[in-house]
Amino acid sequence: MLTKEYRICMPLTVEEYRIGQLYMISKHSHEQSSNGEGVEVVKNEPYTDEQHGTGQYTEKRIYLNGKLPDWIKWFIPRIFYLTERAWNSYPFTLTEYTCSFLPKFHIRIETKFENNNGNNQHVFGKKTTPKDDVCNVDIVTDLIPEKCYKESEDLTKFKSLKTGRGPFSAGWQKISDPIMCSYKLVSVKFEMYGFQTKVEGFVQKSIKDILLVGHRQAVAWIDEWIDMSMEDVRNFEKELQEETNKKVISSTETDSGSLIKEDDSNRVGITRSASMINKTMTQVDTVDGQRPLMTRMTSSPH
Repeated sequence: MLTKEYRICMPLTVEEYRIGQLYMISKHSHEQSSNGEGVEVVKNEPYTDEQHGTGQYTEKRIYLNGKLPDWIKWFIPRIFYLTERAWNSYPFTLTEYTCSFLPKFHIRIETKFENNNGNNQHVFGKKTTPKDDVCNVDIVTDLIPEKCYKESEDLTKFKSLKTGRGPFSAGWQKISDPIMCSYKLVSVKFEMYGFQTKVEGFVQKSIKDILLVGHRQAVAWIDEWIDMSMEDVRNFEKELQEETNKKVISSTETDSGSLIKEDDSNRVGITRSASMINKTMTQVDTVDGQRPLMTRMTSSPH
């Protein structure tokens, strides 16, 4: 298992970001959804937690086959999605990702929001995260994937007409008022011999890029959401979820139909991929008459 702690500062207050977060997630999901890829919202309902009180529970399907590298596509189905389950008891959230096709794959993200510049070393308890595993994400100066760049979201050029915030430059976290930090403890587990390190590293890198882009957008879009109430943003969220679901579901249903019509050679390809995974998991030399080494590794706690 590979664990990283990300700290993402923003020129906002925690109370402001309560609205901004919901707006950003809805709009970002809608923009990223097309041609059968993106986010389908399955559930979005209130819940109660003994420790954190009332909150909102969401369950989503994230279709992303086209965004995966070729070496992963080789052994997964063409229609591939992750299941996201999130418990949002703001300013605390817990998010988990699983995949039925890869039962040994799991992502857990624990998030806390605080009004500071990322200097709380004990935000997740008395035990601090090792320095090498802490990543400070700078929404102003960090490079984002070229395909994600938009000049309107470049915070070195951005200025909010409604709040007067921006543009920002290097070292902005030391002088910004207001300022808050999104602390995220991300654990990625993929127990498959020969693939674990590569997959866990790839997932962490992808998560960092998503966090960078999403938090930049929350700030760049501030004039769109700063005047919204919670009722306003919930209505916006519901409207965009319905539109996004239509974009994703219609395409995935078309793809499902086309898959059924494909010839036997494609079915053989999927079967071969599954056999490859099973072979990788089981055909490992037995050591000293014990169970296979891979079996011992995956059945022991990390």
